[in-house]
Amino acid sequence: MTAEELQQLQLPEVRAFLEKHLDDDPALFAMKHHRLKDFPVRAIAEQIACRRKARKKLPELSKRNLIYSSLALEQASGERAAGYKSGLPEMSGKRLMDMSGGLGIDTIFFAQRFDEVVYCERDAVVAQVAEYNFRALGINNVSVIQGDSVETLETFSDDSFDLIFIDPARREKGRRSAALEAGSPDVVSLHDLLLRKADRFCVKASPALEIDGIRAKLPSLFQVIVLSVERECKEILLFCRRANDTANPFSLKAVCLNGGKESAIASEAGHQRQKSIAPAPGRYLYEPDPAIIKARLTPLTAAQFGLQFINSKVDYLTSDRIIPDFPGRSFRVVTTVFFKPGRFKTFLKEQGIESASILRRDFPLSPDEVRRRYRLGENKERFLIFSKDSSGRHLCLLCDRNVA
Repeated sequence: MTAEELQQLQLPEVRAFLEKHLDDDPALFAMKHHRLKDFPVRAIAEQIACRRKARKKLPELSKRNLIYSSLALEQASGERAAGYKSGLPEMSGKRLMDMSGGLGIDTIFFAQRFDEVVYCERDAVVAQVAEYNFRALGINNVSVIQGDSVETLETFSDDSFDLIFIDPARREKGRRSAALEAGSPDVVSLHDLLLRKADRFCVKASPALEIDGIRAKLPSLFQVIVLSVERECKEILLFCRRANDTANPFSLKAVCLNGGKESAIASEAGHQRQKSIAPAPGRYLYEPDPAIIKARLTPLTAAQFGLQFINSKVDYLTSDRIIPDFPGRSFRVVTTVFFKPGRFKTFLKEQGIESASILRRDFPLSPDEVRRRYRLGENKERFLIFSKDSSGRHLCLLCDRNVA
């Protein structure tokens, strides 16, 4: 989107034309109306496509007729994640700086918790889009600054902010990178500057970030939150503060937002619990939420719910008991068979299995390979779960979705 197109999108007649064609296919719309001279057809087609994506990612905000940039929308926080972040005790104060403004979704929620928010964005058009949306939402405590966020931060005196929020761009030489030092801005090299300008800062890191070794890069780290929404790990939040005892381990929490419910598992980094291994799978199989697995809190989860591991290497837990509010997926085990390639076809035939969802951990064949080799269709209610038992033998668990 160009600056000129953005200005045109704000015209009443263009807004009315857009609303009239919201149900159109974006590509077909662009082809059908490409000769129109008085309307920014390409930009309108982009808005039609973005509105559809926004309904899922931003279910409430999408009702407010905002303007979007395709790339900025793709990179933006979802509404549930942004709402969760803004509700944290650490996310409050008089003044916040958002160094990675983007579409401004996080800023919109931060503005409800801080007296003043300074939004900074390098891309001029994206900054104008965000500013338009702030006005449309009646948000008047956000100052928009277009330019380099680090250069902008350096113009402020020390202790200007209560908190600085950074969502670094994660591309290195054209490739996506989860490493903190590969992000832009580089929060590792900026660590001391950030803590001069604010008492604390928060980094929204990639869900692919390896948590081990983070404290060596960010000495002031005191809390890590791994956040998932509807069983998809969305982001890792790294909280740092000036007055922090580096001798103490940082706190580690997995937060799972699923179906309107919130569950959390918390511990101290480095605190390992002994795994209890089941001699054989029980009547129920449990797979923790991806946030729990990413945070390496499966052993703690198992201990809290009285579960055992099916082997020492995988995040599959088992029990003969139903756990109604387990934070993850639960399955009823119908039967278990040791996996032998030559006999597995016979097992499938005996069980009448022609389709299934396929899961695997610590198993040599991928789900696609299993599906091709045994000509299995898709079935969302029946599961074939492949792994190893406590003695290392390959096995397959035929399961149904546990609806208890």
